[in-house]
Formats: sequence, C-alpha cells, structure tokens
Amino acid sequence: MQALGACATFLTPRKILSFTEGYIIFLFNTILATDLTGILSQTGWVARGILLLLLFFSLVSWTMIFQKMGMFGRIRRQSNQFLHIFRATRSVANPQALASSSSPFASVYSAGYRELQAQVGGLSANPHPPKLKSLSAVTVSMQLASAEEVRRVEKGMSWLATTGSVTPFIGLFGTVWGIIDAFAGLGSAGAASLRAVAPGIAEALITTAAGLATAIPAVIFYNQFLQNIRDLAQRLDNFAMEVTAQVEKAFN
Repeated sequence: MQALGACATFLTPRKILSFTEGYIIFLFNTILATDLTGILSQTGWVARGILLLLLFFSLVSWTMIFQKMGMFGRIRRQSNQFLHIFRATRSVANPQALASSSSPFASVYSAGYRELQAQVGGLSANPHPPKLKSLSAVTVSMQLASAEEVRRVEKGMSWLATTGSVTPFIGLFGTVWGIIDAFAGLGSAGAASLRAVAPGIAEALITTAAGLATAIPAVIFYNQFLQNIRDLAQRLDNFAMEVTAQVEKAFN
C-alpha cells in the first residue's frame, strides 16, 4: 500500500509533464545503453513466445515478398515479349506461333483462341473464313481467363494483409504484459522511482518494436503488389478488347 501511495503521489497532474519528458529521455537512454541481447535474455516467457511468433510472421512475409517480386518481374518480361510479338503479327495467329510463354497475356489469348477454334474450326489457308457464331463468347472466355490469372497472382496477398494488421497488436500485447510485470515488480521492490521501472518497460517495448518491424514491410509491399495486380488486371482487360477487335475484323 505504501508503494502504491508513493506511485500515486509521483503521478500527480502537476508533475505529469516533467514525468513524461523524463520518462522519454531516460527510456531512450536505457535502450541505447543496454545491449539488445541482454534485454532479450531478461524478457519473460510470454515476451519470448510473442517474439518467436513475430519472427515466424516476419520470415513468412519476407519469403512471400521476395517470391512476389520475382513473379512480377517475370510477368513483366514475358508479357512485354508476348505483346511485342502479338502486335507485330497484326492477325489472329496460333498462340504457339506467337511465343511459348507463361505470361498471363498468353493464357488469356489462348483461351480466346480455343473458343474461336471451337466456333469456326481450323483457321489456316481459307480465303473465305466462316462467320463467327458469337463474338461475345470469345470475349467472355478471355475475361474468365483474365480473372483466373489475377486470382493466381493474388495468392499470398492475404498473408501480407494479415501480417500488417495483426502483428502491431501482438507486439502491443507483449508490451502491456511486460509493463504489468514491471509495475508488479515495482510494488514488491518498494521503490517508486523511474529508475526502478524504466528497465522493465524498456524490455517490454521490445515486443512493440518487433511488431512494427514485422508490420511495416508487409504493409509497404502489400500496397505495392496490390497496385501491380490492379495494373495487370486493367492491362488484361484492355488486351481482351484488343483481341476481340482483331477477331471481329478478321471474321466479319
């Protein structure tokens, strides 16, 4: 009771400003002057478990980030190559004659070409090509293939979103738990001073720092990849319209 009374006296409204300034200065001095390994060795089991959980989130997120970066790089190169060859032909050609590419544009074009073949049969060496039964069916086939390609590149995005939104709160939980332990130890020590409680709070704040260090890259790359996916979806829709126009011109 004496310790709690002294702590209440210490935190009176008249001293709150000086307490805050002194707390911040002393806390940063404590963090800078203390070895990180020493801080981690003094953390409790709850904080260590939270740090391990955050490390798991971080490792999976960075794996996903590097995988997505490589994937979007490949898509960019393959798509530019395919579009260059496609636009150079200026006709409805066999997809295998254009490029053997795993580009999303190649998949969309192949879907439309298969539907076109199903309607008119072979497309070679016919001076009077048959009438197209349904141009909208060719367009729909390409739109479905485009949606499937977008879903394929979206895989893993939910993990980055979850990491960016959840890990700060996981780290905050560890900090709150550590502060509870610090003040509990303060009561048992019988000394209501900033010097007595600051090391425990500094140890507790490690989990918040780890949570932010995990969340910030996930949020940054999530937004970047989301923009890349939107651009790809828009380009695929425009490409489907471009192919539809060429099919209409060739079979009307």
